[in-house]
Amino acid sequence: MARPLDQISIKGFKSIRELVDFPLGPLNVLIGANGAGKTNFISFFNLLNQIVQNNLQVTIAQSGGANSFLYFGQKKTSEIKIRLVFGSNSYQCTLVPASGDTLIFADELIWFHDKKRYPNPYTVQLGGGQRETRLHEESRRQQFMSIADHVLGAIKSWRVYHFHDTSSSARVKQQGDLNDNQMLRPDASNLAAFLYLLRETENDHYRKIVSTIRLVAPFFDDFTLRPNPLNQEKIQLEWQEKGSDTYFNAQTLSDGTLRFMCLATLLLQPKLPSTIIIDEPELGLHPYAITMLASLLKSASQKTQVVVSTQSVPLVNQFGPEEIVVVDRKDGQSTFERRTAKDLENWLDDYGMGDLWEKNLLGGRPR
Repeated sequence: MARPLDQISIKGFKSIRELVDFPLGPLNVLIGANGAGKTNFISFFNLLNQIVQNNLQVTIAQSGGANSFLYFGQKKTSEIKIRLVFGSNSYQCTLVPASGDTLIFADELIWFHDKKRYPNPYTVQLGGGQRETRLHEESRRQQFMSIADHVLGAIKSWRVYHFHDTSSSARVKQQGDLNDNQMLRPDASNLAAFLYLLRETENDHYRKIVSTIRLVAPFFDDFTLRPNPLNQEKIQLEWQEKGSDTYFNAQTLSDGTLRFMCLATLLLQPKLPSTIIIDEPELGLHPYAITMLASLLKSASQKTQVVVSTQSVPLVNQFGPEEIVVVDRKDGQSTFERRTAKDLENWLDDYGMGDLWEKNLLGGRPR
C-alpha cells in the first residue's frame, strides 16, 4: 500500500534554500504572499513525479536548464538534496549540475527502518553519475517486493492537480478517449471518461459527486455521459440542466462551476491517491462553493493526505492553526512555519485563521 509523506527535507531547490525534516500531516494548507514559495513547494512534487517516470532530463530541458532548479543558480548553489520519509521507507538523492546545462544524480539511496524491530535501517545504495533514477533498475533486480517497489509506489501516488485552464481550448472540454479512466489526470482532461467509469462501476460515489455539485450549482441536474455515437472509443463532457431535456457541453459551464466539478470528482472518488496536492483550488469559486470546498478537503483528509496552496482568506478561515503552513520569503529564501492554538489563544475566539492572516498576525504577507 502506498504511503503518504511523513517528513520532507529539501535543500537548494528554487527558492527553498533549506527545509529540514518538515512534518506533513493529513491536511496542510499553505498560505503566503505571491512569490513566497508556495508554488515552488508544489513544483517540487512535480519534479519527484518526473524523476520516478524517468523524465528528469526532459523536464530540466523543458524548464530552462539546471539554473531554473537551483537556488539562485549554479553560482550560488552546487546541489539539490532531497530526503523523504514515509512510513518505514525513505528516499534520498543529490542532484548536481552537469555538462549540457542539466542535473544528474551524485548519489541516490533508499532505506527501510522498522524502528520497533530493528535498531538500524537497511540501506540500499543506488550509486551516482546516472542521468535518470535507478529505482526501476533496482526494482527489476529483485525477485520479490523490494524497498524500491515501495518507494516507487509511494512517490507515484503523490499527485499534483491544477484545474486552472478552463479556456475554450482546455483539454477537459475536448473529446477524449473513453478508456482513459484509470485515474483522474492532473488537469482533469479525462473527466468525462473517469466519471463514466464511476457511474458504471461505483454508482454510490458517482451519485455523491453529482449531489455535491448540485449544492453549488442548483441548476445542474446530471452529467450526460455516453460514448460518441459516431466513434464509440471517444467521449466528451456533457450535462443537463434541471427542467430541460437539452444536452449542453462543457463550453457552456462557467469557469468556477467546471473547476468545482473537477474538485468534487477528485476529492469524492472511491480510490484516493495517498497524497493529493492542489494549487489554488479556490480560483473562480463563489463564496459558498469555497465553504463546500473546505468541507471536501477536510473529509478527504480523513482518508488520505491533502496539501493545498491558497490565497483565499475565506478558505483559510475554515481551518485550524494546526492545518496551516505559513510560507514567507526571508533573506531571499522560502521559510515554512506552523502556528499553534496556544500561540493564538488570545485571538481565535474572535477571529478565523484567514482573518488573522489578513491582519498580518500570522506572517505570510508581502514585505
